[in-house]
Amino acid sequence: MNTTEKMPREEVLRIKLEALRAEHRDLDEAIMALEAKGTADQLTLRRLKKQKLGLKDRIALLEDQLTPDIIA
Repeated sequence: MNTTEKMPREEVLRIKLEALRAEHRDLDEAIMALEAKGTADQLTLRRLKKQKLGLKDRIALLEDQLTPDIIA
């Protein structure tokens, strides 16, 4: 891509959204693995779950920005 070209805002948002979704999936897998192990530190689990919820909120914000407002 030429450095003088700019990506459309929507494309940038979609790339960020996909990166956040991948991070959310990774956290979900890590949480499930720790819970399945049975020896997970509860504080660590709570922190991971809180981080996952934060990602979910950020994902929702980006999805809202990408969804056009339709007045019914």
